[in-house]
Amino acid sequence: MEPLTEHRLVSGPVVYGFLRLLRVSDARKKALVASLAQYSRSHELTLSGIFIERTACVGPGSATFTGLLDVLALPDVYGVLVPAVSHLGPRATAAERGRQIEAVGSRLLLVRRSRPTSTPTTSTVIRCHSPGATRLLETES
Repeated sequence: MEPLTEHRLVSGPVVYGFLRLLRVSDARKKALVASLAQYSRSHELTLSGIFIERTACVGPGSATFTGLLDVLALPDVYGVLVPAVSHLGPRATAAERGRQIEAVGSRLLLVRRSRPTSTPTTSTVIRCHSPGATRLLETES
């Protein structure tokens, strides 16, 4: 299926990115920024800016996150884009920040969802007789 806007320049819903980068190399930072930009392009979103938190704060109320909440409250802002829930902080902080994002009427968009923990599966690789052919079978354990 092709994107509807591929032939016309139409700006998509406005989103802002949020990254929590503690002791991260410059290459990792660039890769994370690129992943947010790619996700935005592929989902026809307009990435208007990225907030980067570099300090380990106590609780959800850092200056960076407060700035993010301020722009999320502006009209025509769709939501916030993060690579994974862990970028919102430790578990309790992430949960509170998620509630605050929803409270201002924005959506939390995750580039990478967390793995399900209820039914673990293992992958078994079976080689076929023809060269170069590999099948991947999912089996439950």
